[in-house]
Amino acid sequence: MKFFIDTANLAQIREANDLGVLDGVTTNPSLMAKEGIKGQEAVYNHYKTICEIVTNGDISAEVVSTDFDGIVAEGKKLAAIHPNIIVKVPMIKDGVKAMKWFTDNGIKTNCTLVFSAGQAILAAKAGAKYVSPFIGRIDDGGWDGVQLIEQIARIYTIQGFETEILAASIRNPLHIIKCAEAGADVCTCPLESILGLLKHPLTDIGLAKFLEDAKKFS
Repeated sequence: MKFFIDTANLAQIREANDLGVLDGVTTNPSLMAKEGIKGQEAVYNHYKTICEIVTNGDISAEVVSTDFDGIVAEGKKLAAIHPNIIVKVPMIKDGVKAMKWFTDNGIKTNCTLVFSAGQAILAAKAGAKYVSPFIGRIDDGGWDGVQLIEQIARIYTIQGFETEILAASIRNPLHIIKCAEAGADVCTCPLESILGLLKHPLTDIGLAKFLEDAKKFS
């Protein structure tokens, strides 16, 4: 399973990249706004900087248009920023139409805001490289987001779809583990969730014991 970091914060992206396990980045307008990035030129320059940090990973850049012509025009501009840009398109009718156009014209896409298996099937049929089920938001509604990952994984295997399942809206390290068990191809999450995988009390206890014993040899 690939690890993406879900942020527009350059310091966090660099830290995750330095860890040696980062495979890509996902962003959205909310994350850009959180970093105080305003205006199309500033946003595009920020995407370019992210691509220069994570040189070998896919970088999802989200459109803000909701009509076919607008999505296509915006997606073409985003794709021109860097070869690693993946155009992030919402799961709406014109979004599906645009994803098919992008697929036919050699532009890779990430279908975002997916909350059902039916939506995931449409994204795969349209040729999306990634489909992003928002499991945390599904959990918030009283359902089990990981079950959706399992369902999509079964369907994609049976039908032979090549679209990768990108588990999004990750809230904690356990989500990452559950998504890996459920068959997700990618997990995108905040830095704190990735770093949370490092933590275990027995590791801390064991290290403290080793360091204490090592003092006896000095």
